[in-house]
Amino acid sequence: MNNSLTLYLAILGGCVLAAVVAHGAWTARKAAARQPKRATLEPMDGSARPGDAASRNAMDDIPTQPMDELPGAASKPCMPPVRRTGPRLDALVDAIVTISIDAPMSGDHILLHVPTTRRAGSKPMLIEALRTDCGEWEQPQAGVTYSELQAGVLLANRTGGLNQIEYSEFVQRIQTMADELGASLEAPDMLDVVARARELDAFAGAHDAQLALRLHARGSAWSLGYVTQQASRHGFLPGALPGRLVLPSPEEGAPPILTLVFDAQAAFAEDQEQATLRELVLSFDVPQSAVEQQPFKAWCAAGEALAMAMDATMADDQGHPFTTAAFASIEGELGKLYEALAARDLAAGAPSTRRLFS
Repeated sequence: MNNSLTLYLAILGGCVLAAVVAHGAWTARKAAARQPKRATLEPMDGSARPGDAASRNAMDDIPTQPMDELPGAASKPCMPPVRRTGPRLDALVDAIVTISIDAPMSGDHILLHVPTTRRAGSKPMLIEALRTDCGEWEQPQAGVTYSELQAGVLLANRTGGLNQIEYSEFVQRIQTMADELGASLEAPDMLDVVARARELDAFAGAHDAQLALRLHARGSAWSLGYVTQQASRHGFLPGALPGRLVLPSPEEGAPPILTLVFDAQAAFAEDQEQATLRELVLSFDVPQSAVEQQPFKAWCAAGEALAMAMDATMADDQGHPFTTAAFASIEGELGKLYEALAARDLAAGAPSTRRLFS
């Protein structure tokens, strides 16, 4: 009986010991499974092994990819692109005031306080802001932060020079905007601005030119459909205004190179074949057209081609016929005009020149 009890206890103790050993092994394996797997680098020449100093240095030299570039990572919000189209302020042709703000300001907030009208009298106004992300000036837009502001009014255009009333109106409107933004305003002296405007207007008046030739039907009148058909063969398209066909500029947003004008009443006719014309005016605006586009050559070529195709005579406003000698004389005077504009940093076709001669 004692021997049987001793044997039984021995077997039971062995089972308990085995269970303890098995539990310890299972716990160790489970703990090991939670540990991150460690990458290993196999040396190409056998000079370094995982775990030694050379291997650790190699691990440190591995480039890491930023978290925001990883696939699936949240991307940064895209900033609106810089507005490079449209008119820009230029000290040559604008009276510019500085609007000082104490801290960067969002375009959304600025746009809430810009003047509802963009003109002072007959002169256009512009407001620009300096972007904090790239340091470029542009007209304010939503979604962008700006660190500086400025505003300007055109000194002169084809309606005349900026006068004291127009300048006062401009400053008053920008001052209201500055007050609403909690900003301060620094404006140039009125008498100095008006004097500059008067001088610039005198220069513009002396160097403004629009060349035009008239095409007169020799025989029967033309139908509007026929005129449109012939003009389209030379690249002319319907203009934005009735009674105009235009040769568009290759530059986006630029004025047309040439304009072919006819009686606007014909444009409203229900049947273009019944609307008749006996005269067309082919013109181009010298300061508005870039020299590189060769508007004068295009003007001469279009006039001669249309005159031949439509059996028309070419004449100036006084009815004098255009001849080869007349074209050569005009070209010589045109060259002098281009030189004078360029000497004033107002080359024909430049954005500021187009604003001045608008």
